[in-house]
Amino acid sequence: MAVKTTWTIVHTTCGHTSTVDLTARPADRRAGYARWLAGRDCSDCWRAARDEDAEDKAVWLETKRAAEQAKADAWAEQYRMPELDGTSGAVAWATRCRHQLVSAAYTALVLEGSSSESEWEQIEDAARTVTRAG
Repeated sequence: MAVKTTWTIVHTTCGHTSTVDLTARPADRRAGYARWLAGRDCSDCWRAARDEDAEDKAVWLETKRAAEQAKADAWAEQYRMPELDGTSGAVAWATRCRHQLVSAAYTALVLEGSSSESEWEQIEDAARTVTRAG
């Protein structure tokens, strides 16, 4: 029996149909990837939505960064993280990075791993010593 490599995807968001060669994916993951693709816009619609105008792209990125920044700032305040020192651009970037890294570490070590909350508190205290946004 031959393993299916070419899939017909009906994109539920835009209604278009596309044929995708999934040869590069492992055989046991092709069906799942095809389902994931079906839940997204087709390539043409995705490009059209992103490439309409460079200004739209800049507005989209600015909106995304503002949402990420607000989330990171709220997280830093909630967990009493210190202010970072540096230029305004470096501080914004470092704040988002710190939020993403520490949140991912908590998930990996405590929620999915075998570390305890007391061990995590030591790690979190060490993270508080970092105040340079470089």
